[in-house]
Amino acid sequence: MPQTWHGACIYSLQNLEYIRKQNDKKESRGGLSMDYQDIICEVRDGVAYLTINRPEVLNALRMQTKEELEAAIDRIAADDSVLGVIITGVGRAFIAGNDISEIRIDAKGEETIAMSTQAHRLFDKFEAMDKPIIAAVNGYALGGGTELALACDIRIASDKAVFGLPEVTLGVAPCYGGTQRLPRLVGSGIAKEMLFTGRKVKAVEALSIGLVNKVVPGEELAQQADAMMRDILKNAPIAVRTCKRLVTQGQAMALADGLKLEAELNGMLAETQDAKEGVKAFFEKRAPVFRNR
Repeated sequence: MPQTWHGACIYSLQNLEYIRKQNDKKESRGGLSMDYQDIICEVRDGVAYLTINRPEVLNALRMQTKEELEAAIDRIAADDSVLGVIITGVGRAFIAGNDISEIRIDAKGEETIAMSTQAHRLFDKFEAMDKPIIAAVNGYALGGGTELALACDIRIASDKAVFGLPEVTLGVAPCYGGTQRLPRLVGSGIAKEMLFTGRKVKAVEALSIGLVNKVVPGEELAQQADAMMRDILKNAPIAVRTCKRLVTQGQAMALADGLKLEAELNGMLAETQDAKEGVKAFFEKRAPVFRNR
């Protein structure tokens, strides 16, 4: 197994300068068809398929990988023809940690904060984008791999998938959102056990604790993820987007505020063409034809 760094937060000053340069760059390329080195981005029938393509290092995250993911997710978010996203990895890993070539022992606190902030911005975009995202976890998902999966809406795992946040075994803590998103998903008790011990969790256990929605044979993973996305896309896209917004924003709200937002957004939905079509189709006993408006 290639050596990867399962912790996220020890990087060099060279990488810190890289972040600054990328933040200063102006994007001039449009569309989803731009060339990538570390990822593959394809759009088919309204679904964007993002694939981490560094199998020789178990899809370990490096600066360029994260930059390309952010560029792709920005384009997907802005493309109204894309209604959903499926993300997976090539080979035996989803993402098995961070690229060891970008790790150094004598990292400074400023570097760590910058790297963490950059990853938070990227993963926040996954969580905040108003289109459903399915993580098809095909193998090792350690450190940043688990953290990226947590930022997706639904997780379908291969029976060979392995999850974990083993940063404490390296003397650091997860810093790509794992300490915040994991307890929100599985509860604080299970999250603390995983975080404190750093142990790895196989797919069947991940299902039992609510870390993943479904476990399937590896050879069926792509088909099962696609089938679930197609089930989602049969529904009114504007209603699906609203549900995602309500759940995501509601987690940071008091219950009363979340209920108020639910009522307000449903009031807006009631006036959409898709809502009217859905009700009309119900009474006419036919399948609705939604037009995303």
